[in-house]
Amino acid sequence: MSKRDGWDALMVAAQDGHGGTYQRLLTEISQWLRRYFERRLPFGDVDDAVQETLMAVHRRRHTYDARYPMGAWLAAIARRKWIDQLRALGRRPTEELPGDLAAGDHEASVISATVLERLLDELRPAQAQVILLVKIQGCSIEEASHRTGQSVSAVKMNIHRGLGRLTAFIENSHDVE
Repeated sequence: MSKRDGWDALMVAAQDGHGGTYQRLLTEISQWLRRYFERRLPFGDVDDAVQETLMAVHRRRHTYDARYPMGAWLAAIARRKWIDQLRALGRRPTEELPGDLAAGDHEASVISATVLERLLDELRPAQAQVILLVKIQGCSIEEASHRTGQSVSAVKMNIHRGLGRLTAFIENSHDVE
């Protein structure tokens, strides 16, 4: 039985006045609602949508019919609240950005990333993978070993040989910046 199937029984018990069961139901559906709205709304509007939907569930809990799935009943309410949130988004005033707004220059970062990608392409995949993990992303040797399935000594050897190969490639290359 899935969690959503269990909601049916929880809602029936809540309708019969079991407060603890109702609290458990609200906790479970709020988690589901959070995931539902996170995929559909801007981050700042998720909490409001969850709260609005929980309030609607609370106000309409007497209308739930146990002959039908609780998940479908909840999804219908959530969908209506989602539409309400979208309408509210459309009515929000927007601010014009000033024309003299300074934006950082990302050219150096883009060039560096491109050069790094070209350099790593010169290596064997196992070497490139562990150099990226350990030297670029900051993973430990043990973590890189776990992520790649290579032994700790193989990770160390691939880093050493890969860096040596990169050094030789750079020394022999005239177009690498």
